[in-house]
Amino acid sequence: MISVCLASYNGEKYIKQQLISILSQLSENDEVIISDDNSTDGTEKIITELADERIKFFKNNHKKGFTGNFENAIINAKGDKLFLSDQDDVWHDQKLAVMSLALETHDFVISNAQIVDAELNTIHSSHFGLYNVKKGFFTNFIKTRYIGACMAFNRKILTKAFPFPTNHNYCQHDWWLMLIAEFYYDVYLIDQPLIKYRRHAQNASSGGSKSTNSIGKIIYTRLYSFIHLLKRSLK
Repeated sequence: MISVCLASYNGEKYIKQQLISILSQLSENDEVIISDDNSTDGTEKIITELADERIKFFKNNHKKGFTGNFENAIINAKGDKLFLSDQDDVWHDQKLAVMSLALETHDFVISNAQIVDAELNTIHSSHFGLYNVKKGFFTNFIKTRYIGACMAFNRKILTKAFPFPTNHNYCQHDWWLMLIAEFYYDVYLIDQPLIKYRRHAQNASSGGSKSTNSIGKIIYTRLYSFIHLLKRSLK
């Protein structure tokens, strides 16, 4: 069983297109877990109108913000293989098949992405090429270029990843999952772009661009995350 974990918040502009691109690849036994951070627009109405039983809709009753929202989605997922999804991207047709196959022999898989603008015009054909993405714990601990929306993993990752560290300001969901995977499990990169990664004015994430955090915050983030990472060795 596959669970696609999608965090939504005021996503009425793009979420239908994204859900259609996902649902077309799922079997009748798979699911899309949507955690909504109390949207005030038509997001919930659009999801309801799709009338697809594979969609399971939950309000985020955990910490607000996209990390708490993703954590709530993952908590409610039942699948053996979990995929993360943003509300505003578009999946390539072969994404599910290619990444599911890779998860048969690897614990944690990250695909490449095609970077596009709000209208899906290509800005750059390869996120990996643009940012010289490489796997390895120390490489990504210093500066990760992994995109959360390109991640998929086997359920056993959650043995050490859950619960997420409580201070989401210093340890966001995709950063934390990357650290757990690179430190404790087998990571595999797929060079093929498998999503249209939409960049627009309302994006919540930086998309791998240069951090605007102060040096002090960057150092504290690394220390905070590494301490929590080592604690998981006891699990």
